[in-house]
Amino acid sequence: MYKGETAVNTSMRQSQFDILNRLYEMKCKQIEHALQQGKSLRSQVLEAEAQAISNAIKSVR
Repeated sequence: MYKGETAVNTSMRQSQFDILNRLYEMKCKQIEHALQQGKSLRSQVLEAEAQAISNAIKSVR
């Protein structure tokens, strides 16, 4: 692996992290909204999605 490739990989990982982090934040807002509306099943589904995003964030780090 050459220096430029390492920089590209680092940049791609940062981009992936940024995107996943934004998705996670949006998902958390959706969970709050669902809970406020009393939609328990919807919030459970959203929580599972948030967990999957969280796991993806951990794998990118």
